Amino acid sequence: MPPAIKVDKVQEELKTHFIGKYIFFTREIGSTNDWAKELAEMGAPEGTVAIAETQTAGRGRLSRKWHSPKGGLWFSMILKPDLKPSETVKLVFWASLAVAETLRGLYGLKAEVKWPNDVLVDGRKVCGILLETKTVGEKVDYVVVGVGINANFKVEKELPPELWETATSLENTFGKQIALEPLLKALLEKLENLYQTFLKEGFTSILAKWKTFASFLGCEVEVYSGNEKLEGLASDVDGEGALVLRLKGGSLRRVFVGDLSLKMRR
Repeated sequence: MPPAIKVDKVQEELKTHFIGKYIFFTREIGSTNDWAKELAEMGAPEGTVAIAETQTAGRGRLSRKWHSPKGGLWFSMILKPDLKPSETVKLVFWASLAVAETLRGLYGLKAEVKWPNDVLVDGRKVCGILLETKTVGEKVDYVVVGVGINANFKVEKELPPELWETATSLENTFGKQIALEPLLKALLEKLENLYQTFLKEGFTSILAKWKTFASFLGCEVEVYSGNEKLEGLASDVDGEGALVLRLKGGSLRRVFVGDLSLKMRR
């Protein structure tokens, strides 16, 4: 059985300087993030990509299970940015922006971002980003950025029922499967382009673009942060990546970690 994605074909046509110069592929692995961390520990250079046809122990934020059936695009990349450890969270916005821009540019989809790490199509989650950082003292040794895109499978067939209302896939959207090679190629090129923007111009430039894809801003939302439920207007995402909520009493509250859901548009 041939692999679902031909990595050599992607690399032949890839127009990047370092992201994707080295791509490791396997049919099945526990987690591409764990694999990428192992590669980083062995000295793999920045831009190395680890990709799998399926993950048996994929995970999302807060160690939640990430379902990774065959047909999805599951990969992780190694970065070695000159950032403070507290600044690496900003790379989540860079990665989700790259995915949203790629889905719009390649397929004309109205892809949107949702704080903190999701990409939506038709209001449903099509992609998640997982960031994991290794630090040595106050310096970043490396960052592994995991990207999971629901591509060539039907949500109702491959994902558990509790996700049917909130998740979608490219196959669900188009009613057919798409070629994964053009998607991976375009996404790696977009990731490198925006990464260079991030390094040259700083987070402000990336955040400004990201906000243009964030339709939840200006809407009434619910946010679960730890054991706390917050309700209010999503008024902004600030320069540290925190969600700024205007609570019912008018006060502002910054939230750094949480799950956001839309209540109604203003």
